[in-house]
Amino acid sequence: MTWKQRMQKWLGHEGLDADTKQQLQLLAEDEQLAEDAFYQDLVFGTGGMRGEIGPGTNRMNVYTVRKASKGIADYIESFGKEAMGRGVAIAFDSRRMSPEFAEEAARTFAAAGIRAYVYEAARTTPQLSFTVRKLNAFMGIVITASHNPPEYNGYKVYGEDGAQLDLETADQVIGFVSRVEDELAIQNKEFDSGLLEILGEELDRAYIDQVLAVQETSVEPISVVFTPLHGASGATVRRVFDEAGYSGVTYVEEQMAPDGEFPTVESPNPEESSAFDLARKYGEEQTADLLIAIDPDGDRVGAAVWTGTQYELLTGNQTGGILLEYLLGQKKAKGELPEDGRIFKTIVTSGFGEAVARSYGVESEDVLTGFKFIGEKLRENDARHEFTFLFGYEESYGYLIRDFARDKDAVQATLLLVEAAAFYKKQGKNLYGVLNELYERHGFYRELLVSVTKKGIEGAREITQLLDGLRAAPPQSIAGIAVAKIEDYDSRTRTLVDMGTSETIVLPKSNVLKYFLSDGSWVCVRPSGTEPKVKYYFGVKAATQQESDEKLELLKESFLDIVANQ
Repeated sequence: MTWKQRMQKWLGHEGLDADTKQQLQLLAEDEQLAEDAFYQDLVFGTGGMRGEIGPGTNRMNVYTVRKASKGIADYIESFGKEAMGRGVAIAFDSRRMSPEFAEEAARTFAAAGIRAYVYEAARTTPQLSFTVRKLNAFMGIVITASHNPPEYNGYKVYGEDGAQLDLETADQVIGFVSRVEDELAIQNKEFDSGLLEILGEELDRAYIDQVLAVQETSVEPISVVFTPLHGASGATVRRVFDEAGYSGVTYVEEQMAPDGEFPTVESPNPEESSAFDLARKYGEEQTADLLIAIDPDGDRVGAAVWTGTQYELLTGNQTGGILLEYLLGQKKAKGELPEDGRIFKTIVTSGFGEAVARSYGVESEDVLTGFKFIGEKLRENDARHEFTFLFGYEESYGYLIRDFARDKDAVQATLLLVEAAAFYKKQGKNLYGVLNELYERHGFYRELLVSVTKKGIEGAREITQLLDGLRAAPPQSIAGIAVAKIEDYDSRTRTLVDMGTSETIVLPKSNVLKYFLSDGSWVCVRPSGTEPKVKYYFGVKAATQQESDEKLELLKESFLDIVANQ
């Protein structure tokens, strides 16, 4: 069907709720918006789906949520009664329609005879990951769009190990979802209420006990300002701080309650300085040592450190390096650093953390972008016992310290970050000083991410053309520095340019290009898996901060010129 036929089908559907019909009638007045809402089904990918809330097959609404849930229900049913009895654990964050979408999913599962466990109120993504494992559920779902703007929501899917689905399983689930032809025909009829269980304090207690076990040493005095940015983590983090014994925490009360409108921030993204505006105000009033902000679904955390004159926002790479230095240093001091210890990072994450780990004799392994690939390594290790997991992280502010959750966990990371700041404060240092000591020791690493939004049909075409163009005519040099190696994760080929040879990359297929220059700098191009964006990553290392900053700027300008001339 054409997009117009799809829209007419919706408008003519007798069971369409009145609100959706009214929104559709308004949408029909803008042909461009109407086409975008109906030109395709909302993509259900390897991590689930994410999109703007509203009517249409390409939007997040009760009908597309039912379709996804029906497909997953059919997938679970294919495994038989045992899988159906183990059921699905469901959590949701503070976003618009999150409780309603969670209920629609639960009702769809229960109507299919599948047990559904649903949290009573907003909970974090890492708690959902933990809950799947704790309940021995067959799958898990969390309704969230992470740090996207208020008009977005999403549907993330987890396997029985508590990690996002591996690629093979995701393909199977996608197949079942794609076979659900008519989202309007799925009726959430009355179901056996015995198949629905509401989750609350008992699972909260179990999760918080695991988080508290992350602590490495005794609590020291520290002044912290914390904000969940109107998200799901506020109550959980408050309990964790109280029970851990941290009394010097100030909460940004204006942002503590879950609110999907995010009324006090431009964007609920802890990567952005503006997200810290209110926290910074509180911090300056009392010269707090540390500001911490967690994103709406509680899986990513950002930190700003008082340097003596101002608050300096740490990048995800910098926080990762600091956490590794503290964690590995503590374990070494206590004689608890295992010989088979291993950390994991993504291919777009700095080599800084790898250098820190190497200094402690700890192996580092790269995975594709996305925490699911770290989760996959943990699942494999459950069976093979080849290493002791010590830490996993990605540059986009996601960290995992203990693997009772199998996705990035901002609550764990927050507790360890505060502990590290308190530990170093006792030595007369702040985290920014520790960071610079690490740079002096390992080299001045600098990284930069440039994201370019490409919305709609035309945007998707432009991204495809960009990657095709770079593959057809790869750059020979960037910023005057020769390209020594090209990694194409789509063809899984590593080309050693100066030697004229190639080899296979032992990682799953992904639409990513990475260029390594002869001086150790690198550039990576990756379409976002969750947003209509293409992302450009840049990384350099030099002997001084100034030299590193200058190299980074030249690298960025040169490569963006190359892209512009494609």
